[in-house]
Amino acid sequence: MADMNTLPIDKAAKYVGRSVKTLQRWDRQGTLMPVARTSTNRRVYSMEQLDRFLGVISGRQVPSRTIGYCRVSSQSQRSDLKNQRMVLEEFCAARGLHGVEFIEEIGGGMNFKRKRFLEIMEAVGSQSVKYLIVAHKDRLARFGFDWFDHYCECCGCEVMVLNQERLSPEEEMVQDLLSIVHTFSSRLYGLRNYRKQLKEALANDSKPQD
Repeated sequence: MADMNTLPIDKAAKYVGRSVKTLQRWDRQGTLMPVARTSTNRRVYSMEQLDRFLGVISGRQVPSRTIGYCRVSSQSQRSDLKNQRMVLEEFCAARGLHGVEFIEEIGGGMNFKRKRFLEIMEAVGSQSVKYLIVAHKDRLARFGFDWFDHYCECCGCEVMVLNQERLSPEEEMVQDLLSIVHTFSSRLYGLRNYRKQLKEALANDSKPQD
């Protein structure tokens, strides 16, 4: 019985930096017992178990949470939200990922103050998240994904992207682009007013004083 999240005793020993004999002794003492045994009675350890154990003996925080994040921009897209959740659940089951926390949120991809998004980033920053799974890059953020990916990596979290573009509604991109255009239009309008005021001020300063 082994999957991507379990290791035989020789690899488990290497993972924790100890010898096979040490792990055998720990098993007899009840210090670190295997999660199962194979048909040939070989000890098998889970990655989550070993990470937890390493955290205890080193006194450091070891990432252990797995989060599946689903997002849409509006209430009218709730069906897309369900589809994202279903695809992520199927992916996690296929990869043998257990105890996954699925977080769903309704909010724009350009809004970095989304409540659940901030909660996830805080959890990543505290080094408690091992995997963060999204259907497509823009489900996490419309822009700046590479920065968030780098931040997560520095905090010991791996971002797993399924690249399911069909789960990235096209109307959201249109809304986000319109938002960008509106933002820059407002800035240009403000800049024109500023230039007008500056020009008037300079003209007044250049007038001879009585």
